[in-house]
Amino acid sequence: MRRLRVPDLGGARALILHRPHATVPALARQLAAIGLSAEAHWPDLPAAALAADFVFFDVDPGHDGQFPWKPGQAPMPMIALIGSETPGRIEWALGMGADAQILKPVGDGGAYSALLIARAGFEARRALGSEIEGLRGRLAERQTVVRAVTILSAGQDDEAAYAELRRLAMGWRVTIEEAAARLVAKGEGLRVRRRPS
Repeated sequence: MRRLRVPDLGGARALILHRPHATVPALARQLAAIGLSAEAHWPDLPAAALAADFVFFDVDPGHDGQFPWKPGQAPMPMIALIGSETPGRIEWALGMGADAQILKPVGDGGAYSALLIARAGFEARRALGSEIEGLRGRLAERQTVVRAVTILSAGQDDEAAYAELRRLAMGWRVTIEEAAARLVAKGEGLRVRRRPS
């Protein structure tokens, strides 16, 4: 089992999106003891929230318009403050991208573990998203190579067309994917002068 490094949270900035309530000072005290600065906002987060390290948000009266980003696209770990465990509210919190939760009423504990779990979940989700984007890019490049080979294959088999694409890439001093993109960009009707074999 891989051992995770526990991050130092001192100096991090947390925003608390919660209506005025005893929850806010209770949570702010916990965060201050851990070494975080905390700011409370209601009813919306300002655009400056994009620079925060963590956001705690009240699930009970919460709605999409309170955030300066689209649902599920928060640029930092999100921690749900849950009072009413109704399925609709839990579903909404998950849709907003909650990485961890704290049940209300907030007492003297729970913030530290929620911060660590939220950070780990957020980083894992972000890494997975980057990997998926990379795989999509590679798949698109492969599809472009197939289209370029199809363009070049008029009158010859696929292997010869791929060999020609490889020769073109070497002549242009680019990758096969870049050469394929050039050919496809010129259009499906392109006729490339072929070298004698």
